[in-house]
Amino acid sequence: MRIIHQDARKGVIELLPETLDDLWHLSHIIEPGDLVSSRTTRRIQDTTGERLRSDRGIKKTFFIGIRVESIKFHKYTGKLRATGVIEKGPEDLVPLGSHHTLDLKLKNSVKIQKERWTRWNQKRIKEAIKASKTPRALVVVIEDDVADMGILRQYGVEYYGPIIGGITGKRELQKNRQKILNDFYDEIINTISNFEGIEGIVIGGPGFWKNDFYQYLNEHYSDKSKISRLESTGAGGRAGIQEILQKGVLEEMATEGRIAQEMRLINQLLQEIGKASNMVTYGLNEVKNAAEAGAVKNLLVIDELLRKEDVENIMDITENLGGKVMIISSEHEGGKQLSALGGIAALLRYAI
Repeated sequence: MRIIHQDARKGVIELLPETLDDLWHLSHIIEPGDLVSSRTTRRIQDTTGERLRSDRGIKKTFFIGIRVESIKFHKYTGKLRATGVIEKGPEDLVPLGSHHTLDLKLKNSVKIQKERWTRWNQKRIKEAIKASKTPRALVVVIEDDVADMGILRQYGVEYYGPIIGGITGKRELQKNRQKILNDFYDEIINTISNFEGIEGIVIGGPGFWKNDFYQYLNEHYSDKSKISRLESTGAGGRAGIQEILQKGVLEEMATEGRIAQEMRLINQLLQEIGKASNMVTYGLNEVKNAAEAGAVKNLLVIDELLRKEDVENIMDITENLGGKVMIISSEHEGGKQLSALGGIAALLRYAI
């Protein structure tokens, strides 16, 4: 994310999203009531009355500003869409006052005008800018001849696979076994190579396959083995990926560790609840009371609640009294678990 232009007097910030994570951040920065402007492309029909039936019109690209009514991030298609009423644009091309959906895209600047930029809005922009300079990590978990991958985004884990090696133990295929094995490993590596900016790889799994793959990587792709490390897990597949996240391995590698940190805090929260501990609380009123008493050590808030004024007040109180605030993504399993608890919870310094 980059700031292109800023006008504090008018309440305008123009941002350039550069990654899928940036679009996710924007989905929480942009709120209903904001005036959002960006380029859009529309097919303009001939209005002279001479248009042929087969004429679908001409595509034209221009800037348009809408008063946002809703914002939606589609993580599987990588699209961020803002819908609202058109307030700015060339009147000969678009009717002001009509509804329009802006597709906010990567490498395409977006201008946001708010009546009030909260401290949490601005903090989110700073985090996005900082995160864009942070190396990303990828986890590969191999069990038998099946490999699963997870690339860490700031909003959660994006899963790929499984990649299946099709290796058999039958004697008649033993002479082809090594070739099949090499092809399996090459397919994993080719998939890894499709991701840009990966500067840390964790290779995990419950058996010897991970060691075999790491050795193959070291012999044939030394550039990737240099940024890789081995980690044993009790399970394969997505369960193995989650196990690695909870271990804190990614922070140790100084790679993209936000999601791993979130998962570990949620895990700690659930463990305290499971023990019926009085060092944890959840629910809006309960957390508010703990925050006002200065008892909150770590405040966990689901990103979907950030637009609520009473939640922002709790966040401000927590930070002012020395507590830490962690915004939890609703896109991963930990976020869903927090949502089930009301979307807000706290680990306490002392019981209240």
